Amino acid sequence: MLCPVTDPANPSIGLIGYGEAGHTFASSAGWEGRAAAFDIDAARRAVMESDGVVPCADAAAALESAGLVLSLVTADAALKAARDAAPVLRQGALFCDMNSVAPGTKRAAAEAVHGAGGRYVDVAVLAPVNPARLRVPLLLAGPAADEAAAALAAAGFANLRVVGEQVGRASAIKMIRSVMVKGVEALTAEMMIAAEAAGVTDEVLASLDASDRSDPWAARAAYNVERMTTHGLRRAAEMEEVARTLAELGVEPAMTSGTIDRQRQMAGRAADWRDLRKGEAE
Repeated sequence: MLCPVTDPANPSIGLIGYGEAGHTFASSAGWEGRAAAFDIDAARRAVMESDGVVPCADAAAALESAGLVLSLVTADAALKAARDAAPVLRQGALFCDMNSVAPGTKRAAAEAVHGAGGRYVDVAVLAPVNPARLRVPLLLAGPAADEAAAALAAAGFANLRVVGEQVGRASAIKMIRSVMVKGVEALTAEMMIAAEAAGVTDEVLASLDASDRSDPWAARAAYNVERMTTHGLRRAAEMEEVARTLAELGVEPAMTSGTIDRQRQMAGRAADWRDLRKGEAE
């Protein structure tokens, strides 16, 4: 099915990929008559239709009249999606790459889009789309980020922040933030599996509650790094015993092994860290 221009003065929205994010955004925003979409899974067409979104047979049809494009594919398909879309984009179309990929991947995608006459926007989605829906926090970066913010706001998005003109900056914030967010999840799993195996779960969790810090992250980060630079070698030795404990319980210490390496690497580097922070301030 082709996706005709509804109103040249009011460009349509094109979606590449129609999984959870596409469905959530479209069903929340009421884009009926304005949105067209393509997904490699033909079964998603029924969902598009139920959301009032026109299903298209290919990306070219979905994008032919789109002034605002949302790329919502899997991370491993993000660069290919941008390169495939670039030649069929309407001139000047805003290509909002909302996929969770590295800054370098986004810069490569931007090169393809800009080379074809589109305007690439690096968009980082900072929370699950449900239950936030159109209020999910979005960071935008790139030369056309301000224009994209206005277009996304007009489309119904309500939590937008432009973080710079350099493509990859929004992605860098998300990727580096994920070191902590996803890392804590993995550490939690490693801890809980071991605690259950040892039969000490309640005691471990109660101990964490008792020592929990509620400082802002800037203070917490400074404290954590100082502890490592001052006591990294001793802490690495302690964590080797932690890894041995987990192994005795039949739990692979995958995250803990990384902690040992990082503690050892940071030991004695207080001056390096101060110089790094000073350089950032300047």
